[in-house]
Amino acid sequence: MTGSPCRRRWLPGARLNYAGNVLRHAYGPHADQEAVIAVAEGRETSRTTWRQLARQVGAFEGWLRARGVQPGDRVAGVVCNGLEALVAMLACSSLGAVWSSASPDFGVQATEDRFGQIEPRVLVAVNGYSFNGKRFERAEQIQQLADRIPSVEAVAVIRQLAEAPMPEGDRFVPWDQALAAHDGASPTFTPLPANQPLYILFSSGTTGRPKCIVHGAGGILLNHAKELILHGDVSMGDRFFYFTTCGWMMWNWQVSALLAGATLVVYNGSPGHPDVGMLWRLAEAERLTHFGTSARFLAACRKAGIEPGHDQDLSALRVVFSTGSPLVPEDYDWFYSAVSRNILLGSIAGGTDICGCFVGSNPLLPVRRGEIQGPLLGADVTAFDEAGQPTDGRGELVCRQPLPSMPVAFWNDPDGRRYHEAYFDTFPGIWAHGDFIGFTEAGGAIIYGRSDAVLNPGGVRIGTAEIYRQVDTETGIADSLVAGRPADGDVEVVLLVVPAEGVTVDDELRQRLRQRVRDGASPRHVPRHIIAVDDIPYTRSGKKVELAATRMLRGDGKAENRAALSNPESLDSLRTTLKAAGLLPAMEPR
Repeated sequence: MTGSPCRRRWLPGARLNYAGNVLRHAYGPHADQEAVIAVAEGRETSRTTWRQLARQVGAFEGWLRARGVQPGDRVAGVVCNGLEALVAMLACSSLGAVWSSASPDFGVQATEDRFGQIEPRVLVAVNGYSFNGKRFERAEQIQQLADRIPSVEAVAVIRQLAEAPMPEGDRFVPWDQALAAHDGASPTFTPLPANQPLYILFSSGTTGRPKCIVHGAGGILLNHAKELILHGDVSMGDRFFYFTTCGWMMWNWQVSALLAGATLVVYNGSPGHPDVGMLWRLAEAERLTHFGTSARFLAACRKAGIEPGHDQDLSALRVVFSTGSPLVPEDYDWFYSAVSRNILLGSIAGGTDICGCFVGSNPLLPVRRGEIQGPLLGADVTAFDEAGQPTDGRGELVCRQPLPSMPVAFWNDPDGRRYHEAYFDTFPGIWAHGDFIGFTEAGGAIIYGRSDAVLNPGGVRIGTAEIYRQVDTETGIADSLVAGRPADGDVEVVLLVVPAEGVTVDDELRQRLRQRVRDGASPRHVPRHIIAVDDIPYTRSGKKVELAATRMLRGDGKAENRAALSNPESLDSLRTTLKAAGLLPAMEPR
C-alpha cells in the first residue's frame, strides 16, 4: 500500500480478522438461524442462514485465491445492496484483500474516478438493477469499466436482472459459476495486523477526484461494536435494516450489525416505490427491531401525511436511526405521533471519514425534540470557535482525541500530506470534521450544516440547517437549498426552493417563508432572495451540494465534478435560473 499510516495505532501487536469476528455465529448454536434477508425490486426475496453465508464466503474466497488475489490486493464492486455484495466483502476480508464498492447507478466515469485510483485486480458487478419500477441494464457499462481500468484481470458478474444480457469475454465469470467452482471451501479468516486495510471509502468528489479513505480492520471492529451494540442497542436475534446503497458508508456500517448476531435485512430499490409507505410495510413483514433511514425520508413521510404506526404493526421496532442531514423538530413531532411513542428515534451524525458517528443515539437517555442525544462513548467532541478555543455556542465540530475508526491512510498519499490537510490544517493536531455544531445545556447536539457552507451575514456565522429547519415545515415546499451571495461587502442569503406539486412560489409564499425564518431562527437568517428552481443538486449519497450554488453566486469559476452528482442536469437548470434572476456576477464564467 502506498498510503501513509495514521500516527495513532490501535491494538499494536494484535492479529485479527474482521470476517472471522462477523461470521463466528456460523459455527455455534445459531448457525441455522437467518443471517441475511435480501429484498429487492425485480427479484425474489432470499433468506440465508449463518451456515449458508459462511459457506458462500468460503466459496468466493476460494475463487479469489484461484485468481491470485493476495492480502493487500484490491477488489472492487459495482453492486446492489444484496446478499452477493456481503459475501464478496466478507470473502475479501477473510483473505486480507481490500474491498471497495460503488452503486451501479454511478456512471462509468464516476466509477472509474474511484476505482481507477486503487487499481483493483478483480471486479464484482451486476448486469443491471431495478429502481422505481424500471429496469436498468448495465452489461455495456461494466464492459467499458473493465476495459478502462488496466489492473482488472477478472470480473465476477451477478445476474441481478435474470433476463438482461451479460458482458462477454474470458474475463467475465457468472457469480454462480464462481461460487460453484469452489463450493465446500471454508473461509480462512487470515489473522492480520489491526491496521490492515479492510476497505476503501470515497469522499463525494464534487470538486475533483474523490479522496480514497482507507479504513483498518481493527479500528472498524472496535468502533462499530461500540456504536451498534452499546449506542444502537443491537443484540443477538434482532432484525436490523438500514436503507442504503453500496456507494454510501452506511452500507459498511450496517454490515457490522452481524457482529452482534442480528439478522441483516437488506433492500435494493426505491424507498418510494410504489409509495413512501413501502419500507414501513417491510418493517411490519420482517418484524424489524432496527430501522435505518434518512432525515429526508422521514420528512417525505411527514409531508405525505402517512401514519405508519397506525397502518402497520410495528410492535417489534425499538430503534429508528436517521442520518444524512439534520432532523427538524417537526419530524420528531410527526414520528412520536404517527409512528410510535415507544421507539428510540436516534439521530446520528458522523461521516465517511470515520465510517461512523461522533454524536448519536443513547438508549439510556431521553430523546429531546430537535436534538441529537449526545457524543458517543470515547468521542472527545466539542465546538471550537475561529480562534481554536472551545465555545459554549456554535462552532466547528472537532475531535480532540483519536478514534479507532479514523482512517489509517489515504491511498496514494505517501507522505500523509493530503491526510493532514483534510483534517488537521484548521486546528493543528486537532481533527476538524467540517460540520458546524452546537451543544445544548442538556448535553444534546445540534448540527447546523457543513462549516464550508456556513453563511456570514453582518459578520455573524449562521448554519444553513437553521434555515432548513424552518423551510421544511412549509408543506408547499418539496425541497430547498441555501447559499450565500456577496453583496456590498456583506453576504445575502439566497433560498432556492422546489415547490410542491401544484404550488406557485408567489409573493405570499415568499413572505410566509421569510416570516417563518425570522420567527424560528433570527432576522439575520431571513433570505434576501427566494427563487423557485426545478431541482436541487445532490451527491450520489444523498447530500445537498450547497457549494455548487455558492460558487455560481460568487463567480469563482470552480466547476463541480458532475460525475459525482446523482442529478448533474440540475446544475444547468440552476445556472439558468440564477442568471435569469440577475443574481450571477456580470463576469460569471460560462
